[in-house]
Amino acid sequence: MEPNEVDRARYSASQTPRCLPRLKVLFPQLRPSEQRVARHILDHAPEVVYSSITEVAEQAGVSEATVIRLCRALGFGGFQELKIALSREMVAPERHIHQDIQRGDDLATAIRKVYQANHQALDDTLANLQVRELDALIRAIRNSRRIHLYGSGTSGLSAMDAHYKLMRIGIESMPYTDVHWRASGAALLGPDDLAIVFSHSGSTKDVVDAAALAKRRGATVAAITNRRQSPLARYADILLVTAAEETPFGSGGIPSIIAQLSIIDALFVGLCLADYDKALEWLERTAEGVRPLKY
Repeated sequence: MEPNEVDRARYSASQTPRCLPRLKVLFPQLRPSEQRVARHILDHAPEVVYSSITEVAEQAGVSEATVIRLCRALGFGGFQELKIALSREMVAPERHIHQDIQRGDDLATAIRKVYQANHQALDDTLANLQVRELDALIRAIRNSRRIHLYGSGTSGLSAMDAHYKLMRIGIESMPYTDVHWRASGAALLGPDDLAIVFSHSGSTKDVVDAAALAKRRGATVAAITNRRQSPLARYADILLVTAAEETPFGSGGIPSIIAQLSIIDALFVGLCLADYDKALEWLERTAEGVRPLKY
């Protein structure tokens, strides 16, 4: 990992790092030797809590220096801090283990797994949320002339939700879920504008192309994605990472959407807090506007 990537991977001082969610998010961008340590921790977490750094290094087939390097990439000062965080996760009552649906599952078991996957996406995304990056996006929204929201497929629903939330507090934005409209819109952006781009994989070509075009035009690009190391992330000035696992039954499903929507909700609350009285006024006005539509 490059130094700036490590910095982005770390938690701010006000947050307590969680080991397992961080490992899942960072895993694809780790060096092969670091991945061996990460895989060992993910597969043998209860045993790692009681192991020495020498034992973990030997079992993963790496050096102790590699273990330390992984700990620091996760935001820990060393192996002992990682073990303390890991031990807390092992006893946390709210921790769920995501399991994919199997052929022989009965309906009750399948439903339970669905709810656990959604719950896990929320927990892990919260654990990985960078408050510093969220604050940067709040400031960018407040200072931008124009705001574009890009997303395709289910991520397009997130773009629409963000548009609705911003509208309710008097912030104008434009959602682009059509590839041609998105390309045309990105070409019109400039240095005073902001593009907020939603993509779970970070690899949807037309969305990444729009982000790249917005970047070339001088606009600020904010990415909300599940992959820190992705084509989309390379164009991001502001990067917010979700932590929703996709499975054969869950691809494009609720976990990825609910993780994005939760970040949008956090963003909405942050914007309201930044200008509380004005936000309250706009919320009251928009509520009044729809009141005649209800019985």
